[in-house]
Amino acid sequence: MAEKMIKTDEEWKKLLTPAQYGVTRGKGTERAFTGQYWDFHDQGVYLCVCCGNELFDSGTKFDSGCGWPSFYAAKDEGKIETAADRGYGMVRTEVMCSRCGAHLGHVFNDGPNPTGLRYCMNSASLKFEKKEQ
Repeated sequence: MAEKMIKTDEEWKKLLTPAQYGVTRGKGTERAFTGQYWDFHDQGVYLCVCCGNELFDSGTKFDSGCGWPSFYAAKDEGKIETAADRGYGMVRTEVMCSRCGAHLGHVFNDGPNPTGLRYCMNSASLKFEKKEQ
């Protein structure tokens, strides 16, 4: 596993756009159907926008109809961490990058086989790297 990446808020603000910072460092959420990757179908890998950690493969992406990029599995379970999120009067499972702690989105138990999971991620937390053909 990669070494933990720790930066100050000021360092993150210099590296990220305001939208990226609001989502990844402020645990925000972009509006449904507005993110760059919700209706994106290229083949490749989705990385953490903060640290470049490989998080999700396009082969596990599916159209959940929720308006955010959705995946049924992480690329490697060691690349993400989860925690209980009791904000907004709900109980959800938050998903974070294991390397830098960036908030990515939430995971739900209503996804397709083979995992039954739906990793509902914010486009602002991701960076896409296209597969070479």
